[in-house]
Amino acid sequence: MTTPSRKQTTTGMTARTQATDAFFSRAGAFAFVDPQESYDVSSFAPASLVREVVDGGKRATAGLAIDYVDEPAPRVGRLSVVLDERGNPACLLRTVEVFQAPVRDVPLTFGWEEGEGDRSLAYWSLVHEEYFRERCAANGVPYDDTVQVVFQRFELVYPLAVSGTVVIDGAAVEHRPGDSVAITAIRAGRHPGGDGGPLCLAGDCPNCLCIVDGVPYTRACQTPARPGMVVERQPAHGAPGVPARAPGVPIALRHTHVDVLVIGRGRSGRDAARTAAAGGRTVRAVDQLQGEEAMGVYPAVVALRTPGGIEHVHAKEVIVATGSYEVQPVAEGARLEGILTPRAGALLAGASLLPTAVSRVSLPEMVLRFEGDRRVQGVVVRTADGGERREACDAVIVDLGRQARDGLARQGADRVVGAAAATHPLPPPPTSGVVCPCTGTTVDDLADVWARGFHDIELLKRATLACTGTCQGAVCLPHVRAWVGERAAVPPPFTARPLTRQPTLEEAAAGFRFPPTRRTALDEEHRALGARMERFGGWWRPWSYGDTLREYWAVRGGVSVMDVGTLGKSLIAGPDATRFLERLYPCQVGDLAVGRLRYALLLNEAGYVIDDGLIARLAPDRYALTFTTGGGTSIDPWLRDWAASFSVDVRIMDRTAAEGAINVTGPNAETLLRRLGVTELPPFMAFASSSVAGVRCRILRLGFTGEASFELHHDADRSVALWRALLAAGEPLGIRPHGLDALLTLRLEKGHVIVGQDTDFDSTPRRLGMSWAQRSEKPDFVGRAALARIDPLVLDRSLVALTFAGGAPLEGSVLRAGTRVVGNLTSARWSPALRLTVALGWVDRINGELPAEVTCDGRAASFATAPFYDAVGERLRG
Repeated sequence: MTTPSRKQTTTGMTARTQATDAFFSRAGAFAFVDPQESYDVSSFAPASLVREVVDGGKRATAGLAIDYVDEPAPRVGRLSVVLDERGNPACLLRTVEVFQAPVRDVPLTFGWEEGEGDRSLAYWSLVHEEYFRERCAANGVPYDDTVQVVFQRFELVYPLAVSGTVVIDGAAVEHRPGDSVAITAIRAGRHPGGDGGPLCLAGDCPNCLCIVDGVPYTRACQTPARPGMVVERQPAHGAPGVPARAPGVPIALRHTHVDVLVIGRGRSGRDAARTAAAGGRTVRAVDQLQGEEAMGVYPAVVALRTPGGIEHVHAKEVIVATGSYEVQPVAEGARLEGILTPRAGALLAGASLLPTAVSRVSLPEMVLRFEGDRRVQGVVVRTADGGERREACDAVIVDLGRQARDGLARQGADRVVGAAAATHPLPPPPTSGVVCPCTGTTVDDLADVWARGFHDIELLKRATLACTGTCQGAVCLPHVRAWVGERAAVPPPFTARPLTRQPTLEEAAAGFRFPPTRRTALDEEHRALGARMERFGGWWRPWSYGDTLREYWAVRGGVSVMDVGTLGKSLIAGPDATRFLERLYPCQVGDLAVGRLRYALLLNEAGYVIDDGLIARLAPDRYALTFTTGGGTSIDPWLRDWAASFSVDVRIMDRTAAEGAINVTGPNAETLLRRLGVTELPPFMAFASSSVAGVRCRILRLGFTGEASFELHHDADRSVALWRALLAAGEPLGIRPHGLDALLTLRLEKGHVIVGQDTDFDSTPRRLGMSWAQRSEKPDFVGRAALARIDPLVLDRSLVALTFAGGAPLEGSVLRAGTRVVGNLTSARWSPALRLTVALGWVDRINGELPAEVTCDGRAASFATAPFYDAVGERLRG
């Protein structure tokens, strides 16, 4: 939407009806923007409105139109930071109400400078209508003046001070340079976590977790505070919610290769790094105190969170020198505020934040319980002589010893040094209270599952969820081991598998450039041509360019193009390439000549069809394979798994994203390609390499549409140039691109099966009528043993070809023989060329025989033979 110019001022909204008056009184002043956690003032309101709100220093309201009622609405209580024109925090708004109203009741009258007032209503009415028409189109909602729009009413919380403040749970608190978020909260009289509990202020426990600027599971003690930061303590309001719209900030990914990675820069870490460097090895040393936090150690990579993004360190040796951490108490009342480890006590004392009435407890004394209401007011301990002692206090420092900080080491480090490798005594077994603050697991929960027979620590962990939370056992593991050790042998720590620190979704996706629904290199070209795009097989693909019938006849009577870059594409090469493919496919491969193509099914171990595609022999030991759009997303790991199982010497390269493909099809396809410089075209089911309009292509001669077809496989970065050249050269021939809607009719007229639509989970080649695609005489291929048992049985059902007079029934409709259901339609389309409906469907056989007649929705179906169109294939062979 076009933003108001600087000379405009907001003077209020003029009501047109009583309904508008009521709406305005509820909404207050408002403007239109997308809902985000931060807003740039200049993008959604004239500066005068914001200055009035901020400089006035008073509570006010502002409304915000966001999206339609079928979209996620913001929650009441949500905080939003408003930025001034220089990008600095100006004020904080809290959503106090969410409501909706029809578009017709949204008042939009803005005042203009003198002499231009008559323009304002017409101009903003136009922008208003255009904006909502665009939003409706983007969401697939028909536009009219009754469309319901969601609004939220804001309340000004406070103006941000120039000197800088931090917002914690909606209140401004003092910011001091150098303070962490945890220290900032404690300085303001707040526990940094929303649920209390002991504090270590070392990043080991979950008791200071908070949501910082919308990012949950942030450790307040490890996060520097900064002016304008918005903090919500977690779980002060329950589990952190998913925002209505994610910030979507891309996170950079960097790869680093070193000989030695040392995690931890304490004394033992520095010593290990010096020793490695003295031996001439390249060394990288990282430490979370310097902002480089190791989140996980895996065989191929160590994942680091750094100020510049995510870093994947590939090291020949990983040395863990992460030191040790302090054991936290488990007892009744341990969720109160004011309980500290010795390190946390020292930090607070250094910041003059430690209360004067402080109790200290250390081994061999044992805490029996903490007393107080929200904050600790006393502690009861069992003394070394077996007696009890109670001390009144405002804070308790509890020293229960230390444990190795070995979470990263247990993930698979090459070497562990220093305190991280030391063996420390366990604390006394807990008798009551919350053992795992991450999951709320109590001592009683441990006893309950122990009584049910879960005695192994791995089973105990899974049955209670202890040690599975955000701290990955740093708090609870010593207590769980001590508790088990009182009843059986002390178990070793379990193997650590998940990341030891929670990444955001953006961090987890760093380096991955594909959205959930992928786009080909021609996506913008399709949209520019007015294509209606649909999700199909994990890709955005054109369904139609506006006239499916004309697209259909362009293929049958002239020339057309289609983007088939979504096909799965792989290269297989190596000494064992032919042997590998012979064992993978049910058809013959070794007799395929160089330069030829072969259609092939892919089967699983049960003999069922899971995909189909082409085999192109590029050289004696080199092949190009294609797969369906849907199958191509998972085929690469499938190929690699079988290559490993067969122990073959092959190289596998996934070319799906790197290689584009355009199908040129129709009676005039050959003419078009010759106009673009192709002199030698391959025969049917063969391929050749040639330059097409200056783009190097592998040209595959096929016939999926039933007409002469040439798939042009090329580097994806040349797709746009090739597409435009084909359309320009084909204009005198009446070229028109076709989408999936037309293709589904074209392929069905040829009786071609679509895996996943016409096949089922137990479709064998024989049930599909495609026994010709398997060679049972081969000594071995995937699924052969299963087919050897299945194929001799009497055929129980078949995929058959059917025709109907008149329009097509709904795909999926049941087929009946008399009153008995005998199957269902998988594909059904009206054929413009044949002037009848053609279909495929599954039909049960009785003693191996099909029923004499079948009906669908009361209409008689006729059994037919596929292909329905050009049965002998004259047209596709040219």
